[in-house]
Amino acid sequence: MTQHSALQTLIGLARDDVDAATQKLGRVQREQSEVEKQLQSLIAYRDEYHTRFTEAARTGMPAGNVRNFQAFIDTLDAAIEQQRRILEQATARVEAARPEWQRTQQKLGSYEVLQKRQDDVEARKEARRDQRDADEFAARARRMRSSQHS
Repeated sequence: MTQHSALQTLIGLARDDVDAATQKLGRVQREQSEVEKQLQSLIAYRDEYHTRFTEAARTGMPAGNVRNFQAFIDTLDAAIEQQRRILEQATARVEAARPEWQRTQQKLGSYEVLQKRQDDVEARKEARRDQRDADEFAARARRMRSSQHS
């Protein structure tokens, strides 16, 4: 019985580990998704701003405005590059969390297999006990019938 409760304890701990790893993986995946959305927004804004700049430049604009537009585009490009680096870091965190999650799942699965094997052994023992008890009962009943007929 001690082995059974020790295995149950291990399964409980392994489930806690799986839950923690699942939460961590979910969190870093959400973070990665948010960073990616921010990057896409920056790129879309830069493209829109560049299109407006190009259209405005065709009709002519003062040199100061051209410099301001270009400086702002440069700032957006820098922000986009920074966001790409942040996305790379977020992706690396996801890639690091995924194997940990898989490892905890595998560990739990191993414990559950051991539990099933142990349960199967116990079930076979119980079936043998039941069969033995039934055989003994039948033998007693035969003895009683034969002693009553004698």
